[in-house]
Amino acid sequence: MRRGITSRGARLSACLGAILIVGELLGCSSTEVAVPADAGSAACRSAAAHWPKTVGGQRPQQTSSSSAAVRAWGDPAIIARCGLPPTGPTTDPCLDVSGIDWVAHQLTDGVRFTTYGRTPAIEVLVPSAYKPEPLLLPAFGAAAAAIPQGERRCL
Repeated sequence: MRRGITSRGARLSACLGAILIVGELLGCSSTEVAVPADAGSAACRSAAAHWPKTVGGQRPQQTSSSSAAVRAWGDPAIIARCGLPPTGPTTDPCLDVSGIDWVAHQLTDGVRFTTYGRTPAIEVLVPSAYKPEPLLLPAFGAAAAAIPQGERRCL
């Protein structure tokens, strides 16, 4: 009798595990995203009001954060976060995209773009599945423009 309970328990565990995996494959899970320290600032609230509805044709994705300063689109997720400390001088490439300066930092699987000369900064993580990654930046122009440009600019 004990053996039957154990095997039923094992089958139940296997079935629940399969349901969880299928749920993840169907997009029921959320993208894990850390909330930056200044995400609640007035500047980030203003930027968040201008997050794009779609990015590169990708629809919004649920994230682990309830903060309006954090958003994600697509799978793999394109992630935008407002509230990061401003980027200082760097040797990473600096791009002017439609009047918004972005520092591009190559990652192992994509590019991290961070606004330059704006406080707080906005970070956009673009997986390499969306190459060429800089072509997605115009979607974030209105959100970035909601934060005033400081003295620092790309040269």
